[in-house]
Amino acid sequence: MFEPTGAVALLMTVFSAVCWGSWANAGKLTRNFRFELMYWDFSAGILLMSLIWAFTLGSAGGGPNSFLENFSAADSSNIAAAALGGFIFNIANLLLVAGIALAGLAIAFPLAIGIAMVEGVVASYILQPRGDVTLLGAGVFLGVIAIVMDGRAYANLSGASKKASGKSVAICAISGLLMGSFAPLVTRAMTHEVALTPYGTSVAFTAGAFLSCIVANGFLMKRPIVGEPVAFSEYFAARGIDHVWGILGGLIWGTGAVFNFVAGGKLGVAIAYAIGQSSPMVAALWGVLVWKEFEGAGAKAKGYLAAMFAAYILALVVIAKAYA
Repeated sequence: MFEPTGAVALLMTVFSAVCWGSWANAGKLTRNFRFELMYWDFSAGILLMSLIWAFTLGSAGGGPNSFLENFSAADSSNIAAAALGGFIFNIANLLLVAGIALAGLAIAFPLAIGIAMVEGVVASYILQPRGDVTLLGAGVFLGVIAIVMDGRAYANLSGASKKASGKSVAICAISGLLMGSFAPLVTRAMTHEVALTPYGTSVAFTAGAFLSCIVANGFLMKRPIVGEPVAFSEYFAARGIDHVWGILGGLIWGTGAVFNFVAGGKLGVAIAYAIGQSSPMVAALWGVLVWKEFEGAGAKAKGYLAAMFAAYILALVVIAKAYA
């Protein structure tokens, strides 16, 4: 099993943030392909990617910590915890997309990801107190400020803001609470009794997410929070390239998850999760550099955007120091 050094683990957490902030670009490249339909391909992609990494890096060198050896020996409760984490993550992600559609990115992202970051880091640190708690707390605080600045930047784009209803705020808050709860479940799976390796954790996690897709996404297709019901027959009517983009999005997110879990085994899940949650900065970079979302934006929007990048960079430096 491949195990990184501390420096490599920090680089892996940054790369995980790049993956988590980039996968949604695949959705922008599809044509008239409802998110609920693309999500089937996405869920299959994350499971496939975790298996690829498990049978390569996770099996390197053999021994008791290789993927299959460890997975068969680990406590079943740890496998269940990781699978439950994936199940919950999937529901949280679906609710986040609905929240963005209802309230806009400016409200949904700061509320949901802000709650998730604080909850996930605090709960994970309680289970695995690794790193300087003061520096970690300061880094998370800077990360939350960055998320708020990200929201304010999008809110100041012309026509970007939406009015938040009580329903949309509740959906975003629930999404954040669920999103933040998967990190402590991952921590438990990798630290309790006969623990799973990060690779085994990622396989159980993504299998749980795929199962959740069958349950939750199947329900939301019939009773969507936003839009009209969608029939599964439309999945087969989509272009082949749209399915490719959906699977690619899953492969990207899945790689980010594996790298984050592997780094968490070295740095502590709280530190790895906190850095991984800088993904909104990466998404904003895509929006600025590729999708030209801020083209023609006013000085106020650009100022908030600059403040977001500054806060995120400081957060990454401080959280890295928490490990050192």
